[in-house]
Amino acid sequence: MERVLGVGGYFMRAADPASLGAWYRDCLGLDADENGLWRPEAGLTVFATFESETDYFGSRAQQTMLNFRVRDLDAMLAQLRAKGAAVAEETQDMEGVGRFGWVTDPEGNRIELWQPS
Repeated sequence: MERVLGVGGYFMRAADPASLGAWYRDCLGLDADENGLWRPEAGLTVFATFESETDYFGSRAQQTMLNFRVRDLDAMLAQLRAKGAAVAEETQDMEGVGRFGWVTDPEGNRIELWQPS
């Protein structure tokens, strides 16, 4: 059986693609080139399905949620707050998995930030 090798891309609709791309670059440090090519550090990727009625993604209209691995969750959340981003007050610790926090991008997409254990 053929198998996928990894995530090859994540594509988003945006009312203002250039502005949203700049937000990901300036607030999260996602340094994609002019073609969107980004070379993330090697690490784990989680693929999980959720019940259709979940509130975990924020708005029920949001069908998927992007999760980024971060080195220091507290530093990333402070950086986002300093840039005026909509950062959730709560964080979550999962024993053996890591710490989680959330931010909502300017187009209303909830993003999860994960500091692995």
